[in-house]
Amino acid sequence: MTQEVKEIFGNSLAAKVRTLVPSMTRSMQRVAEAVASDPAGCAALTVTGLAELTGTSEATVVRTARILGYPGYRDLRLALAGLAAQQQSGRAPAITTDIAVDDPIADVVTKLAYDERQTLADTAAGLDTVQLGAAVTALATARRTDVYGVGASGLVAQDLTQKLLRIGLIAQAHSDPHLAVTNAVQLRPGDVAVAITHSGSTGDVIEPLRVAFERGATTVAITGRPGGPVAQYADHVLTTSTARESELRPAAMSSRTSQLLVVDCLFVGVAQRTYETAAPALAASYEALAHRHRR
Repeated sequence: MTQEVKEIFGNSLAAKVRTLVPSMTRSMQRVAEAVASDPAGCAALTVTGLAELTGTSEATVVRTARILGYPGYRDLRLALAGLAAQQQSGRAPAITTDIAVDDPIADVVTKLAYDERQTLADTAAGLDTVQLGAAVTALATARRTDVYGVGASGLVAQDLTQKLLRIGLIAQAHSDPHLAVTNAVQLRPGDVAVAITHSGSTGDVIEPLRVAFERGATTVAITGRPGGPVAQYADHVLTTSTARESELRPAAMSSRTSQLLVVDCLFVGVAQRTYETAAPALAASYEALAHRHRR
């Protein structure tokens, strides 16, 4: 295994742990947190040793390994050994990113910047490019696109729609649940509905997506919980990652960062597919607004 492959392998493992921990049982979280915080130490342990270290059972360790994408604990140990070797090869040690009330503003900047970079890297590592490509194709050929999101996710929904509008596509964002459902009823095959929800369980977003799904529209979910309720009504699921939530850094902050990355990937992909019409539409929108930037 080359050093480049080892690095990708290690990054992928770390991203999986950070993304999946919130959806695990508490005992499985202890196992996942242990392997993430000390890969070298855990790689040296048998399944029994790791179970004893985390106060769980051998069955829980094996189930955790499988949720992280490995056939069994032996494969997880090999991944941990590779990650440990990578960390010992000179990579900078991880920094503690919890922000304290009395942190100097310079430390706040450093910690937030580190979290943002890690969130983006984790999202990129975990993003299914097959699902992404299918979503891009659907958006590029859609008669119209509806995007649903509330709160911070509503802002991301607006970002996606304004990008699509600037390249000449018909799109609208809905944060009002009544209007979202009312519009979803009008969708049909050939249309696209996109739901943005970090938790994967926001009812005001799931309901219009369900209606759109039942009406035959192609449905896309952008979520941090790919196994959440929103996924049952999504033809394509795009998974985002977040930094660990803390008192001064709610999940909405880092989820927004990862959602915007996915939105940018969708937009660029659609612009590529529709370049002949997207380029002049984008140029026209720049020209229409140019005088506002000359004052």
